[in-house]
Amino acid sequence: MTLELYELPGCPYCAKVKTKLDELDLDYVSHEVPSSHGQRDEVEAISGQTGVPVLVDTEHDVDGMPESDDIVAYLEKTYGQASA
Repeated sequence: MTLELYELPGCPYCAKVKTKLDELDLDYVSHEVPSSHGQRDEVEAISGQTGVPVLVDTEHDVDGMPESDDIVAYLEKTYGQASA
């Protein structure tokens, strides 16, 4: 399983996603993005926008999911108790 999270320190939306990842005891690779939106070329290439957090889940063909609420719901659905 390869989960990757593009995030920014101090971002409350990123923290929400990280809390869910920890709750589900999931390993992930963290990529810290520049604070300037104009320098977030990698995030934009993956997700089509410059906001964070952005989740990549190569095992399930998720190439760049934005929006913390969507990511949390996805993680719960895919890796939570319901999927066990």
